[in-house]
Amino acid sequence: MASALLNNPTFALQPSAEQVALQTNYITNFNFLNQYLPDTYEKEFERYGNRTIASFLRMVGAEMPSNSDQIKWAEQGRLHIKYTSVTSGAAAGSNSATFTVGDTGVTYIAIRVGQTVMIQNNASGVFNKAIVTAVPSATTFTASFYEAAGQAFAVSTACTVFIYGSEFKKGTNGMVGSLEAEDTIFSNKPIIIKDKYSVNGSDMAQIGWVEVTTENGATGYLWYLKSEHETRLRFEDYLETAMIEAVPAENNSGAATVLGGNGQGGSEGIFYVVNNRGNVWGGGTPTSLTDWDSIVSRLDKQGAIEENALFVNRGLSFDIDNMLATLNGYTSGGVAQSASFGLFDNDVDMALNLGFTGFRRGYDFYKSDWKYLNDPTMRGGLNQTAATATGTITGLLVPAGSTSVYDQILGKNAKRPFLHVRYRASETEDRRYKTWITGSAGGAQTSDLDAMEVNFLSERCVCTLGANNFVLFRFG
Repeated sequence: MASALLNNPTFALQPSAEQVALQTNYITNFNFLNQYLPDTYEKEFERYGNRTIASFLRMVGAEMPSNSDQIKWAEQGRLHIKYTSVTSGAAAGSNSATFTVGDTGVTYIAIRVGQTVMIQNNASGVFNKAIVTAVPSATTFTASFYEAAGQAFAVSTACTVFIYGSEFKKGTNGMVGSLEAEDTIFSNKPIIIKDKYSVNGSDMAQIGWVEVTTENGATGYLWYLKSEHETRLRFEDYLETAMIEAVPAENNSGAATVLGGNGQGGSEGIFYVVNNRGNVWGGGTPTSLTDWDSIVSRLDKQGAIEENALFVNRGLSFDIDNMLATLNGYTSGGVAQSASFGLFDNDVDMALNLGFTGFRRGYDFYKSDWKYLNDPTMRGGLNQTAATATGTITGLLVPAGSTSVYDQILGKNAKRPFLHVRYRASETEDRRYKTWITGSAGGAQTSDLDAMEVNFLSERCVCTLGANNFVLFRFG
């Protein structure tokens, strides 16, 4: 009985004794990777260097706990009194006049009978000195001039008035009335920041080691934990950048609706506070000594902090270097192209230092490149030209040291750095930096999810004390 053939191959693969392409040894689906394993590097190459950007608040700030949804503090007002929108009801040459104070927000003037005042014409600069004889209403006072020529300006001229002392006749009563200290109350509220890393149980069972050296100093071999580690580093960066960039959610905004209603969303970050209550240089980069003289003049009118740190992007850093180099002997385009940046013998074997770490002009300024403003995945990736980037930030001046404030929560005066982070904490719950594992893999036994989830959470805000001593450098 003949058998039925089920198939009839025309050839079979048989190895040849020689390296010759024959019909019997030719493999049509040859794949090099199926035959040989590639030679691989165990160590991960750090092509972007140190990728973290969180260092600013660690250098200039401090952290402390809070047990409230709102942080409040008081900042001192000015010690002396000045009004800048004052008009006289008398004509030029009058021996006395009644003045009306029209400054915004002033409902009661701090001027009393017997005080001596200086009154200057805002336009011409001419001035009188006078003694206050009456305070007929909450926003008016009457004064008699010391000059025989009387009032040196016309009626209704806009003037500036400040108190410089007092004078009384012999045998008279003392000063009538007293002044209360003027404090300004500021507040901020913490925001909740979260992140999560998840890996399923099957991937955890397939081990592939990678040798790493990470930004926080850790070295060794990681497998799936490599991604968890980077999630942790990314979260730590966000803890700082959220404090820098946070803004309050405006009433009736979309964010306010998502975060619980008006007054519920957002926080006051450093840029927001300095932009609204601090000093703003709108020219992007101060490039001349005259520019810095303007900044110093403004600081004179604020807290006059002796030492200040400049955290700047690369463009502003180079502009400061170029300005100081010009003052130090370098002339761009000059014949000699001199570069006397430091007091050293300009030997050919020495590296020429073309940068400056700081300078003194009225105050001490210490310059530091701020990685956050240079990183291309953060603010360094934004348009940095004045023509198209109104509002782009190029640097921040931060006063060094600490200041004394009255803490409304503690109920006492306390020394604080100008920047500090307040995080939610109590005896039973610390929300400064929480991390916990959930799921059913990797040792977790909290649910039937076939995965391990690493959760991160923090609840915090930044308090910018004495914002009037900060300077924000930006375009526009």
